Amino acid sequence: MARNKYPEETVRKILDTAERLFIEKGYDRASLQDILEATGLSKGAIYHHFASKEDIFYSVCDRIGQRNGEVLSQVRDDPSLNGLEKLRAMFKASLQPERQVKMFCMMPYLMDNPKFLATEMRSIFTEVVPCFVEPIIRQGMADGSIRTDCPKELAEAMMLLSDIWINPIVQPTTPGEIQARCAVYNRLLSGFGIDNLIDQEIVDTLVQYAEMSHHPPLSGEAQT
Repeated sequence: MARNKYPEETVRKILDTAERLFIEKGYDRASLQDILEATGLSKGAIYHHFASKEDIFYSVCDRIGQRNGEVLSQVRDDPSLNGLEKLRAMFKASLQPERQVKMFCMMPYLMDNPKFLATEMRSIFTEVVPCFVEPIIRQGMADGSIRTDCPKELAEAMMLLSDIWINPIVQPTTPGEIQARCAVYNRLLSGFGIDNLIDQEIVDTLVQYAEMSHHPPLSGEAQT
């Protein structure tokens, strides 16, 4: 068998195809066979790079997350904004359609998939908080726009509540529930000088994502 001279191109082809299929069908309904047929690759070629469909899915999510990280880095490093302004900008940037629409279309409900939920929580503690949120809060402490003596813990609580409790991808959530949770979230943060972090535009976006997510495909059965 001839050796693959361009493994990076093969991986990119697999991920590009899988991302498209996960968006079109959702993770549960897009099968490994669908990926094989769409790429024209053999099962051996797929397994040479990925152990399973789940492994491919994690790689697709990582790639989307890297793009999101680039955007958040720009917000964090913007010298024209104070800490609170960066926090507001970060929340708006995190809801960018390029990432969120894809994630809402691809993901099964996290409550039904403990491994995916654990992965999301691990990302909060090991990436999102230390790399983005905590540094922004510390800047806010220094410039007086945010009031707290516990920046790390505040950052963790903020992200756990916003990414797990408020996020409609975790479990089926009605517009009313989202609106109520956002109101409570804002009230909790107001004591730290963070007023209306989740504004009406963000609430409306979350409601829209909740309504569009997990709509079953027009055809096809769930496959693994």
